Amino acid sequence: MKNTFAALALSSFFIFSACKKSESYTDHTGKTEVSRPQVFTVDSVQVKDSIQVKDSLKLRYYSRMLVFPSIKNKNLLDSIYFGDKNIRDFSKNGLHALLEKNKNEYFAKVKKDSKDFLSDFTFSEEWYSDTGMNMKSNKNGYLHIEYVWGSYEGGAHDNYGFSERVFDLKNNKKVELKDLTSMPESRLEALLMKNINKMNSGTTDSSGKVNNSEMLLVDVIPATENFYFDEKNLYFHYSPYEIAAFAAGDITIPVSWQELGDTVNPAFKERMKIN
Repeated sequence: MKNTFAALALSSFFIFSACKKSESYTDHTGKTEVSRPQVFTVDSVQVKDSIQVKDSLKLRYYSRMLVFPSIKNKNLLDSIYFGDKNIRDFSKNGLHALLEKNKNEYFAKVKKDSKDFLSDFTFSEEWYSDTGMNMKSNKNGYLHIEYVWGSYEGGAHDNYGFSERVFDLKNNKKVELKDLTSMPESRLEALLMKNINKMNSGTTDSSGKVNNSEMLLVDVIPATENFYFDEKNLYFHYSPYEIAAFAAGDITIPVSWQELGDTVNPAFKERMKIN
């Protein structure tokens, strides 16, 4: 089932060092000591289960969510979890309980909705709901998380999608496109159309060249908030059906910082060490 935040996480955990303001304290001797910078930690929780509704239908559920023990800012945590009102406890136990709740609700809903047509099945099927969070990078105080989902509830094929989000750990906020560049939307859209075939999504022509444009469903490629970046490019990620046919798969379009020119925010450029 589509669950665009839908819940999420990673199968293993990572520990990264992040530069934060050091705290000072006074010990019993009266001397002021400076503590070490706080360590940025990432953990994860996951729930995996399946049930047999009837001989003709099996349901599978798998969900993973990242846990951030060292992040204390509630506004930032709300943003990381898409402002989900069901999340009041950001701890490992709290998020695990949420995944269990989501699993039970998924099983109950599908069992209820499928009662009327299960007798029409001529062969057995396995339906599923998968959601996850992948931490792609944590560099220069920018945390990049990729949220993924996949589902199948009958039909010709399953569905899947992505959401890319970058968080500014120094300023406790989600990074917006306007924080990176002031380029007018129309000019950015022109660059996206120009660069659509620069990264392979699996769609190629007879000569083996990338040909994402062959399956475009839109006349204008929107500059969405579904982006991430590195020292070389700003990347826009589009899920199937968003701008192209399902057969094209998901498409990532890079726009180099050189192409964005003097519209790149100087402070951001310096922080990312972009030449």
